[in-house]
Amino acid sequence: MTRHGEVWTFAEIEDGQIAGVSLELLGKGRELAQALGVPLAAVLIGHRIRSLADRLFAHGADIVYGADHECLAEYTTLPYARVLVNLVRERKPDIVLYGATPLGRDLAPRVASALKTGLTADCTDLQIGSYESGGRVYENKLLQIRPAWGGNIIATIVSPDHLPEMATVREGVMRVPDPVEGRNGTYIEVPVNPQPQDFKVRILESRTHPRRVDLRSAAIIVAGGYGMGSKENFRLVHELAGVLGAAVGASRAAVDAGFIHADHQIGQTGTTVRPKLYIACGISGAVQHRAGMEESAKILAINIDPEAPIFSVAHYGIVGDVREVIPRLIKALRGKL
Repeated sequence: MTRHGEVWTFAEIEDGQIAGVSLELLGKGRELAQALGVPLAAVLIGHRIRSLADRLFAHGADIVYGADHECLAEYTTLPYARVLVNLVRERKPDIVLYGATPLGRDLAPRVASALKTGLTADCTDLQIGSYESGGRVYENKLLQIRPAWGGNIIATIVSPDHLPEMATVREGVMRVPDPVEGRNGTYIEVPVNPQPQDFKVRILESRTHPRRVDLRSAAIIVAGGYGMGSKENFRLVHELAGVLGAAVGASRAAVDAGFIHADHQIGQTGTTVRPKLYIACGISGAVQHRAGMEESAKILAINIDPEAPIFSVAHYGIVGDVREVIPRLIKALRGKL
């Protein structure tokens, strides 16, 4: 199909600021746009949003499409989808990316359905490449890469016959590009024509619950797994984290067992992290967990099982009972500190 140009990212607003995942998308979007030789654009929808465009420009956007209207001050599906669908039909971008957040997972399918195009959910990587099917070679297609079958395989999904190519991308898997202060771009105002049928759903009250921990920005993470044995033993993870000034993470098994709140979960169904140091305590290392932490700069694994899969990604390993090893680490660190 003929490409018209532009890679788009949907710029989600969170607490009055550009959401972190939207900045991550700009970094990957820049790579894709350069590979295709087209501009990178961000779509910004809300109310009183003009000042937020500067941050998008600083992180790599060449163009910001701004849809500003009081009816868009809070997210609801239908009016946001109408704005985005109309804009896509008018401008005909090649690629549209969203964060795989609750908002992105709600908006993207609605837009894809209206445009009768494909959508791949929860991607962990995106590349530009060729694709062959039925003896025909498709060039410069978006290769949408994501775990499948419970994370046991990695699938590459292609939408060869329809534009735009659309995907949602998991939070934390892309790197936020360094901002270039003072970088400028083109701001294009998008007309908003709200329709009565768009407001069948109204927000009567909004309540927010801040996350208990910010794992994505932590330099050191101490994470515990089911191998900690109990909620009482999991206190050792908190104690070790306290000595190191680290954040506390957990495997899904530890969360499911009630050792710690789900906000601390790391892995395919939790948060993806890249700390300078990751200490895995009593974590076996299932592929779903490794997908969320294996890009850490240094990994120390502590497990009683020498054959545990976590040792396959660890830079350093200690084979032993976490209930004995962690207190010794704490004692040694306190002596040093």
